Amino acid sequence: MPFLIAVLGVLGAAALWWYRMKAMNDAAREVADVVGRVQGNIRRKKLRKQAALSPLTAIDDPVVAAATLIASIVSENGPILPQREAVIRSVISEIANKKKTDEAVIYAKWAASQIDDATVVIDKLAPFLRERLDVAERNDLLQMVNRVAQGGEQRLQISDQRILRLRQKLGFEVN
Repeated sequence: MPFLIAVLGVLGAAALWWYRMKAMNDAAREVADVVGRVQGNIRRKKLRKQAALSPLTAIDDPVVAAATLIASIVSENGPILPQREAVIRSVISEIANKKKTDEAVIYAKWAASQIDDATVVIDKLAPFLRERLDVAERNDLLQMVNRVAQGGEQRLQISDQRILRLRQKLGFEVN
């Protein structure tokens, strides 16, 4: 009888330890799953951010960059309607020929629709433009943004923060 109790005790202890190991294994598997999901979310967020910037990284022409910058700033308040697009075409045609203007405006509208935040566009394109434009041309760019905002269906109120950020990124002194 004592032998039977000892065997039952050993079997009971083995069952208890087997259950505890199984529970630990399940807990470890859950932790690994959570870590994998977090890592996947981080990777997806990084890829989304890169995809959001991809229309901007393809820009290698100051005319297209200027048109994209203007379009993204004015499209923050809503879609670019035909009258506003005509004003964009008008200001871009002052610095480029007709073919280049058409190409720049079409690309600018597409890129502005792909990127929701004008701050991202300003942060990416303003340094590019600062390197390629002289001070007078950068001033002209700021005036172009204002003219597009004032033209079209209704006047747009561009936030002072956007203009200050643009001025700063273009290399102007900001108080």
